[in-house]
Amino acid sequence: MPVLTRLIPAPVVVDIRAGALADLAGVLADQRISGSGKLAVAISGGSGRALRDRLSDSLPGASWFEVGGGTLNDAVKLAEAMKSGRYDAVVGLGGGKIIDCAKFAAARVGLPLVAVATNLSHDGLCSPVATLDNDAGRGSYGVPNPIAVVIDLDVIREAPVRFVRSGIGDALSNISAVADWELAHRVNGEDIDGLAAAMARQAGEAVLRHPGGLGDDAFLQVLAEGLVLTGISMSVAGDSRPASGACHEINHAFDLLFPQRAASHGEQCGLGAAFAMHLRGAVQESVRMTQVLRRHGLPVTAEDMGFDVDEFVRVVAFAPKTRPGRYTILEHLNLSEDGIRDAYAEYLRSAAV
Repeated sequence: MPVLTRLIPAPVVVDIRAGALADLAGVLADQRISGSGKLAVAISGGSGRALRDRLSDSLPGASWFEVGGGTLNDAVKLAEAMKSGRYDAVVGLGGGKIIDCAKFAAARVGLPLVAVATNLSHDGLCSPVATLDNDAGRGSYGVPNPIAVVIDLDVIREAPVRFVRSGIGDALSNISAVADWELAHRVNGEDIDGLAAAMARQAGEAVLRHPGGLGDDAFLQVLAEGLVLTGISMSVAGDSRPASGACHEINHAFDLLFPQRAASHGEQCGLGAAFAMHLRGAVQESVRMTQVLRRHGLPVTAEDMGFDVDEFVRVVAFAPKTRPGRYTILEHLNLSEDGIRDAYAEYLRSAAV
């Protein structure tokens, strides 16, 4: 009998709305998550304490663990601390670093992870990857997708607006990443998963075309949903291809070459995506992307982030080295530094439109 469907790893609960945190206890009581109420909740030492005070009465069976930071050592320590608790599930309550630590720790002890995001800085909140700092710099570790995702838009609005801006840049970069994936398919015959590509691209397009602003619930809903869908698209594909192309190579190059000056993940990815779209000849799409980035207060040039032309040329030239084996428009064109400089000058003229 032919297989008519495929199983896609995805959360059993996705709750994105204003006031969602008030119903967190009900989500966690789902028999697929925690029948006994025995939960290990990972929080930060700052804003996490306030959330603990707010939620502890409704989660009487929870044990609370403060996570020191976003390092591999922090995640290992968290896993060790949780090992003897006989918990049903792990809850990562916080921003990207807390959720990534919780994802890694949950995988290490064999428990499902519930992601309760307090900001929308990137698509890692529902991805099968935990990004953690280690002795060699930064590593990406494969983990299961969260079993549930809860995003309270009231909490999102309380976070610094730079986190929303970062999430916008990360979501928009999907459009360029999928274009790179399709390029690799055409040129090298690389397998492409149409469902994963469609999910990631439409997540980016929804953010690109939404008329709302940073404090608008309707826009935040679309952004949050887009970031969740992007994470699921990576699970469908089996790697980060739907959301990572030249845009993320440029982002990684900024981080590696200028670790003390790098901007946020989403700011760098947004600029990288707009420039990559220009490089592939999609000038109209690149201009549209820069217009949306500008409208939301994100940088569209290297100078906007405090880098000069020579530094940006160095970043783009180095970018392919950050992901050996990944084929993007950067590898396809293989531009010299003079070629990058000329392309960037053309991009600046287009971005000024």
